[in-house]
Amino acid sequence: MVTMAAVDHFHLLYREISRSCNFYIEALAVVGAWYTIRKCSTDGVGKAYAEELAKRGVNIILISRNKEKLEAVSKSISETYKVETDFIVADFSKGREPYPAIKEALKDREIGILVNNVGMFYSYPDYFTNLSEDILWDMINVNIASANMMTHIVLPGMLEKKKGAIVNVSSGSCCQPTPMLTIYGASKTYLDYFSRALHHECASKGIFVQSLTPFVISTKMTTLSGMAAKRSFFFPSAEEYASHAISTLGLSTRTTGYWKHAIKFTLGERLPEWIWAWFSLYIFRITRKEALTHEVK
Repeated sequence: MVTMAAVDHFHLLYREISRSCNFYIEALAVVGAWYTIRKCSTDGVGKAYAEELAKRGVNIILISRNKEKLEAVSKSISETYKVETDFIVADFSKGREPYPAIKEALKDREIGILVNNVGMFYSYPDYFTNLSEDILWDMINVNIASANMMTHIVLPGMLEKKKGAIVNVSSGSCCQPTPMLTIYGASKTYLDYFSRALHHECASKGIFVQSLTPFVISTKMTTLSGMAAKRSFFFPSAEEYASHAISTLGLSTRTTGYWKHAIKFTLGERLPEWIWAWFSLYIFRITRKEALTHEVK
């Protein structure tokens, strides 16, 4: 059931987590920024979510591959919200390479909240056979392996204290098979399944696991279409989305995080698969053609 919180349950969850920590609670609020095939940015939903946590007094650790942007965002959050911040430079596209260093950096930290937000998206929708092997491996390493490995690093400490929360940012595309976003949609469906199963596994031990399934959010990374790049009724800004989504933490184990997206998700789930697939192909063929035309120019 996809729901949107009517009230903010974050403080209830945070209070319970805080009781189990000896010193102070830290939220690993950004596990990497959104990657694209061409560029990465420590902006968008991850940054906005980190800021929403900071507004509530949660100390922040940021993880991404761009040191300069990490430093800037870390300093900005610290100065604006008067919380402690730290950052770890890591490239999640490098397979197993970054995790020993991350594990070492986090070994003496009390992590109360883990937000697996790292993700890689296509430059534009495309057919599976047009994707390079590098893109396929990067998509697996960034979208799937990162959430698995970060959870594997952080979860034992949460279980020891019998308190904690994990947010895995999936996608509304997981509600139906989406052609021309085949690998991306499959990777986000994995995260959705992983989150729901892990919650059942760990809920009795005091761990809250949430699958967050947003649709398109207007950010600097939204380059698939001019319409989606502009804030509108169904395309909220990252800040607007994060302020809604965080209110569901501790309440909804599976949610779009935003009531307008919940409408789309509910309708999407109920559409016959062939209609969803036909419409996706229709829209994404146009988007692909526009992108290729723009590249030529």
